[in-house]
Amino acid sequence: MRFIFSALVVLMLAACASQGPTASQSASPDPNTQQVVADTLRKTASAKETIDVDNGSVDQLTSADTDLWARIRRGFQMPDLQSDLVDMQVNWYAQRPAYVARMTERSQKYLYHIVEELEARHMPTELALLPFIESAYNPQALSVAKAAGMWQFVPGTGRTYNLKQNMWQDERRDVLASTSAALDYLSRLHDMFGDWYLALAAYNWGEGNVQRAIARNQAAGLPTDYQSLRMPNETRNYVPKLQAVKNIVTNPQQYGLALPSIPNHPYFVTVTTSHDMDVDVAAKLANMSTDEFRSLNPSFKKPVILGATQPQILLPFDNASAFEHNLKAYKGQLSSWTTYTVTERARPVALAEKIGVDADTLMSVNKIPAGMRLKPGSTLVVPRSGGDDDEDISADVAESAVLAMEPDVPDTRKMLIRVRRKQSMAAVASRYGVSVSQLQAWNRTHRTLVGPGQVLVLHVPVGKSMPSEPGPEKLATTVQGGGVEKVSASVPDKPAGSRYDKKHGHARTGVVKVSAAAKKTPAASTKAPASVSSKASKSAASRPKTAGEARKRK
Repeated sequence: MRFIFSALVVLMLAACASQGPTASQSASPDPNTQQVVADTLRKTASAKETIDVDNGSVDQLTSADTDLWARIRRGFQMPDLQSDLVDMQVNWYAQRPAYVARMTERSQKYLYHIVEELEARHMPTELALLPFIESAYNPQALSVAKAAGMWQFVPGTGRTYNLKQNMWQDERRDVLASTSAALDYLSRLHDMFGDWYLALAAYNWGEGNVQRAIARNQAAGLPTDYQSLRMPNETRNYVPKLQAVKNIVTNPQQYGLALPSIPNHPYFVTVTTSHDMDVDVAAKLANMSTDEFRSLNPSFKKPVILGATQPQILLPFDNASAFEHNLKAYKGQLSSWTTYTVTERARPVALAEKIGVDADTLMSVNKIPAGMRLKPGSTLVVPRSGGDDDEDISADVAESAVLAMEPDVPDTRKMLIRVRRKQSMAAVASRYGVSVSQLQAWNRTHRTLVGPGQVLVLHVPVGKSMPSEPGPEKLATTVQGGGVEKVSASVPDKPAGSRYDKKHGHARTGVVKVSAAAKKTPAASTKAPASVSSKASKSAASRPKTAGEARKRK
């Protein structure tokens, strides 16, 4: 691979190291000098043949504007929005100069590239300010709705615009890929609505919601512009926020704020690697801290960058030059990670012991939460051992690897029981060693009491013996992953005994014959199980007659 720079790279190294741009820097570099230096650099080859720099990422020339803010102002195309909401948002920013300073400083790495992309598409440069609203220009931002990156793509919209989201990389955070996808989306929305304010509302709220809001106003004979639509407060304030940032960029002194000077030239170049390389190693070779490296390359989710994915690595001009120089002299291992495929359900700690790696490292690198178990077929990133070869992770693994997990709970079997007496949920739960909340959840109820004849569902550990003391009648058992085991056990709540009849002074059995008149009352309408009724009738027929009964028969 050849490491190729245009003469602009060399010239801009000095510019990056200077205190700031001057008027003389706005002139274009001498074409003859440019050609000589470029020809010299083209003859330089990388010793490891591991990297290649994209010509297109360093071929842009500076324009007449020496400061990027001036270039952004020249590209404004949207009509200004004037409202109380705009004034409120401007005051909010003006009262937080430290916050404005942080997000504008952060934007310096990315603004030039975004402005270049907007101008190439003839789109308003106000859109370069949109990441201030979405994420404060933080490519690592993640919202509660799982929207990620500077442009805040939710997973579904990211997939719609071909942003890869896999085990190794989340392109919603990728500076180049997410910017291209966001501008594609915004352009499509503008074509759909014919208005940038409505397009921005749809970017925030969804095009379907904006279309329905427009249809409601049309049906009511109302205007259909942005300010006339009924929408959530977040979307109502969305364009005013953008207008507020536009006002600050137009005249920061008016609001007592200052913007950092941003040179009007590319901040980074694009580097590719054909071999696996640790993120820490890449940062070290580029003379950058890992945090600085990740600020330009936030999409890499693992500690290793896979050569099989043909990654685009972004590096500042001077760091790209150091990277190429240091790589030639580097004698160490480029990657210290490989993969391991799980063949059966396993707990992370047990698996770590089996394959000889540190359990904390395994769980941290693979982001395995506590209390989870790995499913078969899962792919894990693990440290290379001393005996591992230097073979890179394959393209198949890079494309299809997944990490599947499940809660680490004991295997259970499902039981159906019929309650034969009124009792509390707490009593049933205690008998079977489960919690009341579990018992209520399994049966989708909030009741604290259960009555006779009610069937309850329980899940109990496989292999655990169940209590045999008098209690509910067990109907069936379902073993996890298996069928239903029929059980015909019948356990009475208490043995049929005798009670003393205070009225007559005689003992009587626990089974009482119900008269025909009593059967008609609602209270006596509940029938006993067939087995109990038949036993009771036999018992009544065979027992000796009492004196009272003998008198009645006479």
